[in-house]
Amino acid sequence: MRALTEQDIRNSFINCSKGEAKRLAVPRDLGERPWDDLDFLGWRDPGAPDRSYLVTDHGERLTGVALRFQQARRGFFQKSMCALCLTTHPRGGVSLMSARKAGPAGREGNSVGLYMCTDLACSLYLRGKKTPESGARFEESLTLEEQVARTLGNLSAFLARVSA
Repeated sequence: MRALTEQDIRNSFINCSKGEAKRLAVPRDLGERPWDDLDFLGWRDPGAPDRSYLVTDHGERLTGVALRFQQARRGFFQKSMCALCLTTHPRGGVSLMSARKAGPAGREGNSVGLYMCTDLACSLYLRGKKTPESGARFEESLTLEEQVARTLGNLSAFLARVSA
């Protein structure tokens, strides 16, 4: 992914108003992000524990979505899997991220959700730059490029549902 500016990020949001996009907390460390290792930019809002944001290239444009965060409620020792990158995490490492739909459907309160890595670091897990709390990802026969393509396909399908 190419390096993004704060203005790029704010202009990308499809499921919130321009005012909401102007007020959201953009990461302060954009210059320090490992852009070459990121397939999308994802972060949690430090001032609002129930909000996360995701920005990626989708189709012909940069697309951002505001997400509501809800931690998965599963058994204490049970693991959960991210639906984007298929990384398994112990309790708390995967959360339900729901996005208000874009346009009139979203204004009517419709939303879509997907279980994702709570820290939205899927790209780093795929590349082995970050290790899940459980210690490792499971072995796959797919190459890194194929895993990235699968993750981006899963993300694209989610964004299509948000924008539909």
